Amino acid sequence: MHHRIATRKFNRTANQRKALFRSLMSALLIYERIETTLVKAKTIKGMTEKMVTLGKRGDLHSKRIALANLPNRQAVAKLFSTIAPRFADRNGGYLRIVKTRRRLKDQAELAVIEFVDFVKPPEKKEKENTK
Repeated sequence: MHHRIATRKFNRTANQRKALFRSLMSALLIYERIETTLVKAKTIKGMTEKMVTLGKRGDLHSKRIALANLPNRQAVAKLFSTIAPRFADRNGGYLRIVKTRRRLKDQAELAVIEFVDFVKPPEKKEKENTK
């Protein structure tokens, strides 16, 4: 039975789990949209929303807490400079999870996790090579 068990372990040790969550959060903050398994997306959603709330506070203590949880300086810089100001008037609910498909190899349910104000960049048209 699975009663009163709070964490999802992903068949990893604590250090491996922590590294997985850090890398997923860094990728999400840098690219603002990633595709991962549904369970991983649900797990990092709360953690990332707490990071955005820290970014909204914007003081030195918040930056130090963010750097302790996310050792990627590029992700933390983007969090404090561009992402947090976009959500200054919003009280939570910064991310959305959209189920997409099942992975062919192991039939794992995949989902896209993205910021709610994410706008897909326009696709670049390739030039035709004519001679």
